[in-house]
Amino acid sequence: MSDPAQEGPLYQLVDVTRTYDDGQVRALQGVSFDIQRGEYIAIMGPSGSGKSTLLNLLGALDHPSTGEILFAGTPLRKIANLDRFRARTLGFVFQSFHLLPTLTAVENVQIPMFEGPFPRREWRGRAEALLASVGLAHRAKHLPAKLSVGERQRVAIARALANGPQLLLADEPTGNLDSESGAAVLDLFARLHAEQGLTLVVITHGAEVAARAERILTIRDGRLSPR
Repeated sequence: MSDPAQEGPLYQLVDVTRTYDDGQVRALQGVSFDIQRGEYIAIMGPSGSGKSTLLNLLGALDHPSTGEILFAGTPLRKIANLDRFRARTLGFVFQSFHLLPTLTAVENVQIPMFEGPFPRREWRGRAEALLASVGLAHRAKHLPAKLSVGERQRVAIARALANGPQLLLADEPTGNLDSESGAAVLDLFARLHAEQGLTLVVITHGAEVAARAERILTIRDGRLSPR
């Protein structure tokens, strides 16, 4: 028999709105869409379109004003420990890397494991394997200041994979990279998607970045539509 927990969409947004300043600012308006398991989606829109708000909702960093967000059929509002949910279920990749400057690459990758399911004795070996998977085994002992910007982003991706997330959320992941480094990161995403079946959601304003995804959703003035 199939596992019911592995059936249906991974994420469902149902008529989601998000307003600020007592309802005066409508960041999202009636957004509904599903994310299937193993899907690679790009959410594309200009600055101020609602992309960041949507990312925060998908990452359980914020909650909708109205509507419902479900993960594997369970409303996020019913998950008692959202910190643990984020740590064990989601991986985050940001434009600015957010690596700790006093820790080596392999130490940075281990940070999420403090809240993860793996025993401490496995942390370093797992971090080294993740760095190898993004082509940085030889840079494991380097501090971020000794890494190129492209290498820093690959360390950040390895860190995002530390706890074996079901979904990787990337916010403008190539925004601070040159074209060659950006292409390398997108190639890495494609490989993770193809080889591991990782579910990916990339937030971007760039058409070239969005074109690498299986499906593109466009957002403007807080409203989402397929393209």
